[in-house]
Amino acid sequence: MLGEVEDEAISHGWIVVSETATPGLIARIDAAVQTAALEFGENPSGRRVTGLTLEPVGIETTAPEVKDRHWRRPLTELVAVLDRHGTGLLISVDEIHAIDRSELAEIAAVVQHLIREDLPIGLVMAGLPKAVEDLLNEGVSTFLRRAERYNLHRASTQEVADAFRETFADSEVPISDQHVQELAEATGGYPFLIQLVGYHVWSQSKRGDGCVTDESMQAGITRAHRRMGATVLQSAYKSLSDIDQSYLLAMAEDDGPSSTAAVAKRLGVSPVYGGQYRLRLLAAGVIEATGRGYVDFAVPTFREFLRNSPAYGVSLLPGGNDSAS
Repeated sequence: MLGEVEDEAISHGWIVVSETATPGLIARIDAAVQTAALEFGENPSGRRVTGLTLEPVGIETTAPEVKDRHWRRPLTELVAVLDRHGTGLLISVDEIHAIDRSELAEIAAVVQHLIREDLPIGLVMAGLPKAVEDLLNEGVSTFLRRAERYNLHRASTQEVADAFRETFADSEVPISDQHVQELAEATGGYPFLIQLVGYHVWSQSKRGDGCVTDESMQAGITRAHRRMGATVLQSAYKSLSDIDQSYLLAMAEDDGPSSTAAVAKRLGVSPVYGGQYRLRLLAAGVIEATGRGYVDFAVPTFREFLRNSPAYGVSLLPGGNDSAS
C-alpha cells in the first residue's frame, strides 16, 4: 500500500523519500533531502552525488558529516523550492514498530511545522495495527494522534495472484500460473507478506535462471517468512504480556482454528478467564474469530513462528508447566 501511495505522489510530480524505520532514519532522510536539493536550488558545497534517478527520485549520496545543523532548515528550503515549482515532498516510512521514539517525535514535529507554514509536505507510515496503536497511546506526538488511520484487510487469493502475475510480467521475469497461485497462497493475503514474498521470489529468480522455478520460489518464500518473523511477528509477540503470549503458544498447538475452550484448558484456566485473554488479542489484531467458540491467527505464519520459538510447549503463566499437560 505504501508503494501505491508513493506511485500516486510521483504521478503528481512529487519527490518521494521512501524509508524503513531502522536506526539512523533521520540521517538518511536528511541525506536524501540534501541530494534532492542539488537539483532544485542552492546547496552546500562539498557534496557529491553517487547515484541519482529522477521520476521517481531515488537517491544515494556521499557527503561530509554535517555538525551543529538541524535537518529542518534544509528540508524547509527544499520544500519551499518545490512549492514554487508546483510540486512537493512525501516522506514514507515502513515498519514503524521498530522506530526510535525520539526520532518519530522529531519527524512529526518538523512535518507539523512545515504543514503549519502551508508547505507541500506529506508523511505516510505503515505498521501493524497493534504497533500503531501503542505508538499513539504513548503520547509521542499529538500531531500523529490526529492523523488519518486506515486498517488494511487481507486481500483475496485471486487479487494477490492477479497482482503477482502483472508485476512479474512487468519485470520480465516469466512465471507459470501454478507458481502464481502458490505464491498468492503463501502470502495469506497479508499486505506486508505480499510485498516480501513478491520481492524475495523475484530476487531469487533473477539470480538464478531468470524465471520463477520451484527452487527459486521456495527459496524466496522461505526468506520472506524468515523476514516476517524477524520483524513483524517478533515485535508483535514481544509487545504482549506473558499471559497473552501463553494464549498464543497454546493456540499454536493446533494446525488450524483453535477452540477457545480447549485453549483455556491447556492453560489451566476457566473459559471465562481465558476469554479475557482472547478479547485482548482480538483487539490487538493478533487473532481473529473464525466461528462461535473458535479463533485463529490473524497474521500468516504466526503459528510457524511460535512453533519455532524456545517458549513453545512451555507455559509462561506463573507456576505453569507444559501447556499441553
